[in-house]
Amino acid sequence: MTTPKRCPCGTGETYDDCCGPFHRGTAAAPTAEHLMRSRYSAFAVGDAGYLARTWSAKTRPKRLELDPDQRWTLLEILGRTGGGLLQAEGTVEFRAHYRLHGERGELRENSLFAREDGAWKYVRAR
Repeated sequence: MTTPKRCPCGTGETYDDCCGPFHRGTAAAPTAEHLMRSRYSAFAVGDAGYLARTWSAKTRPKRLELDPDQRWTLLEILGRTGGGLLQAEGTVEFRAHYRLHGERGELRENSLFAREDGAWKYVRAR
């Protein structure tokens, strides 16, 4: 029997019960933090399509290429404002750790999220 794979976003849940439904399109992220976690997981599993679909049309790049050599290893949520079930905007501050060509690195960002047509979208770094 295969042990279910843990979700890269760090909730402790399995990928199939956590970010998997968002990536498959069978559920939508209910909060800005859920969307941020699912986008981190999309980077970790190489799902560029999900990243494009959850990026605001106002700021989304025309082309998105993921580096197959970059391995995302840990997500830390540092803070959040707004972004709840009944809110239209919010921020999530995070630190994402990775390995690239044998070297460790991290990305720290305070991301802005907003609802577009009822769905949370990544807008930009603040």
